[in-house]
Amino acid sequence: MKKIDCFIPLGEAAHTLQTIDFLNQSELVNKIFLLATNPESTLPGYKTIVIDSLQSSETVAEIAANTESEYILLYTKTTILGVGYFALERMLKVAVESGAGMLYSDYNEVKTGCRQPVPLIDYQEGSVRDDFNFGSLILYQTEAVRKAVTETETDYLHAGLYNLRLKISQSYPLVHLNEYLYTDIELDDRRSGEKQFDYVDPKNRAVQIEMEAACTNHLMKVGAWLKPEFKEVTFNKQEFEFEASIIIPVRNRVNTIEDAVRSALSQKTNFPFNVIVIDNHSTDGTDNVIEKFKMDHRLIHIVPEQLNLGIGGCWNIGVHHPDCGKFAVQLDSDDIYSSPLTLQTIVDAFYEQNCAMVVGTYRMTNFALEEIPPGVIDHREWTPENGRNNALRINGLGAPRAFYTPMLREIKVPNTSYGEDYALGLNFSREYQIGRVYDVLYLCRRWEGNSDAALDVNKLNANNSYKDKIRSIEIMARKRLNQTQN
Repeated sequence: MKKIDCFIPLGEAAHTLQTIDFLNQSELVNKIFLLATNPESTLPGYKTIVIDSLQSSETVAEIAANTESEYILLYTKTTILGVGYFALERMLKVAVESGAGMLYSDYNEVKTGCRQPVPLIDYQEGSVRDDFNFGSLILYQTEAVRKAVTETETDYLHAGLYNLRLKISQSYPLVHLNEYLYTDIELDDRRSGEKQFDYVDPKNRAVQIEMEAACTNHLMKVGAWLKPEFKEVTFNKQEFEFEASIIIPVRNRVNTIEDAVRSALSQKTNFPFNVIVIDNHSTDGTDNVIEKFKMDHRLIHIVPEQLNLGIGGCWNIGVHHPDCGKFAVQLDSDDIYSSPLTLQTIVDAFYEQNCAMVVGTYRMTNFALEEIPPGVIDHREWTPENGRNNALRINGLGAPRAFYTPMLREIKVPNTSYGEDYALGLNFSREYQIGRVYDVLYLCRRWEGNSDAALDVNKLNANNSYKDKIRSIEIMARKRLNQTQN
């Protein structure tokens, strides 16, 4: 019956003992090991394994070496874990029946004194981002862990657990059990809009370098890694009256649209450009604000006939307008450019870097345009050598984004209001170089009206599932591309 060895971080003695009590209620538990970074930290009656980091590949190897059972249960927090009635029995049964190399479940969390359910999402081939939420209690098949350890050629301090699940996914299913089987305590009470930029915080750069290495190795193993070889872009195959168009989709942004349009029309360039505003049937007076600029011949104000457009659909309306310029440049209705030279800088980058898409650098600000953490987002992880592979691991590519219009017209923008720009970046980068500008070109406002300022768990799951699906499609496409070229 005793088929599970448990590994838990050693925290406060009272909390750890309570977690141990919960685990010992199951007859499946064989041994319980404590993980501690301090050699002097112990708990009488239990073996303590001294580790460098819970996230390291050395820790994964230690867990594999110490386990005697068919399955490994890993808890990743030091707060009290409450295991549900027969929860381990249920996890083991499903793991055995499904052949899972790794199994995770939905859970309940206690946050700021309140207990709330946390549903998770299914793992798919494109779930290669390093911030995928598996919860804090994961059941591994010991054989799968040991196989992953033998196949790991790099010592990771930060990416050990990330590398482990990538390795396991190459040979075993990762199974999500849609049942609330345990309760833990969540100490990070930040909103979704504050958490989403953790990966670009400069202090996390060492972590990101390791994550990129693990992801790159995984893509090579599954046949989805692309060499740094790109098709050349020819910009003179089609005549355009305007060199560039600034595309602004908008719906109900009466408080910000005037700033955005004024910023666009204030650009100083050595070429003709226009501004295409697609007003997606606003009801708050946004259209009246846009009409203030109707005397400027460069402004094109469109109200689409279609009633089912997302942001991507509005982009398609603008890009396929006969007066759209050679380059289509993004400006969200919440935001503004950092200077009158932004548009010129972007267009110059297309020619200088011979690229089909350009991504700039932005500064996070509040509504009053005052800088807020994490400050400047430059996406340094996008390198000419490996950027298009690493893009599969991260959740965004930066801003502002700009596209060579003939190619964008051919590809077309997904008709969604989330992830459409990310899908384009992956698609463009499959064959073409994406240019980068590391000077701050854009001010990105975070305020209560932002669509992703504070998302509930269901909306966050829907967004993450969609981006994972985009990655899955892209990985399949890249595998096919590599197969045709070999």
